Amino acid sequence: MNYIWAAFFVIAFISAAIQSFFYGNYHIWSDLSKAIFQSSETAFKVSIGLTGILCFWLGMMKIAEKSGITDILAKGLAPLFRKIMPDVPQESPAFGAIVMNMAANILGLDNAATPMGLKAIKELQKANPKKDEASDAEILFMVINSSSLTLLPITIFMYRSTMGSINPGAVFIPILIATFASTAAGFLIVASIQKLNIFNRVVLAYAAGLLGVITGIVWICEASSDEIRKIILADAGNMVLILIVFVFIFQGLRKKINIYDEFINGAKDGFDIAVSIIPYLVAMLTAIGLLRSSGALDGIISGISYVFSLLHVNTDFIPALPTAFLKPLSGSGARAMMIETMQNYGADSFPAYVSTVIQGSTETTFYVLAVYFGSVKIIKTRHALPCALFADFIGIVTAIAVSYYFYK
Repeated sequence: MNYIWAAFFVIAFISAAIQSFFYGNYHIWSDLSKAIFQSSETAFKVSIGLTGILCFWLGMMKIAEKSGITDILAKGLAPLFRKIMPDVPQESPAFGAIVMNMAANILGLDNAATPMGLKAIKELQKANPKKDEASDAEILFMVINSSSLTLLPITIFMYRSTMGSINPGAVFIPILIATFASTAAGFLIVASIQKLNIFNRVVLAYAAGLLGVITGIVWICEASSDEIRKIILADAGNMVLILIVFVFIFQGLRKKINIYDEFINGAKDGFDIAVSIIPYLVAMLTAIGLLRSSGALDGIISGISYVFSLLHVNTDFIPALPTAFLKPLSGSGARAMMIETMQNYGADSFPAYVSTVIQGSTETTFYVLAVYFGSVKIIKTRHALPCALFADFIGIVTAIAVSYYFYK
């Protein structure tokens, strides 16, 4: 991570120097200076923006923990966790938080997923003998999070609708395929490096169950009328979100615990975490901001387009590549590129389809790494980043491939 972070600055400087001395773009230095201040400010605002939702969901997680809900969830997946995270004690509260985090990701509930993920990484850190170095379990969890298996990408449907798409949910199945591919790729490469025995009855049974759920969702959406499908895609995730809150409160009352006091205790943890991640976000977002402002990303995309043109490969997907390159680096940047693609080419154009499927295929890897590992002060990330970027690559390639299959 040390070398990658430094490389962002070096590449940005070289790109700016080339534009300045060879093309006369002396304003580039001003752009880089602005990027430093704006990115630093953005990092602080992101952290402050997370504070409220972190306090709320970690407060709810404390209620779930005290009322026994997380224990029930963890027991349901205990056989799987014993196989893929053998170094973590089976009674660890981390497993319940991991389940809740994954459920929130699957439903496309980003605001709920992050606090639950931070709770999980905090609990995993307790079983980590080397506090400044990521453990195998933490790496696996981070990679699965960065690949972000999402069954209901509600936010993307909302943007497509806002931009005038005739059928906002038309990207549902391609996104489902791409996000499943990225998660599977991330899991398999981590399992390979960590030498996990995943080809056994337990892991295969859970994998088959997940595949069955995905197939069932696709079948329900395909078999439903347009009106019912829109309701499912737009409101199902939010309905489940409110149901989760109600279940937590109800179970807490049933167990006769002081749910208000427990919520406050959990919310205090959320505030502490929000403050602790500020330095890590400033470091990462500033480096990414310089890389974008220097024009280095634009140069890379132009080079790829030139290579594919020489090979006589269909280049209709090229306008969507800015989203692909920014997705691992900046969630807001990738979102902006997706919206810009829809504005320039139309919400239902092929480049817009590719861009939205890419947007739904993975999470913002560098952001996830900075927030999760930063919250527990992990410096040595080991193979976490290469594995996460590999999952991103597979997700993006799959997104482009399925877009050609469905829309060409």
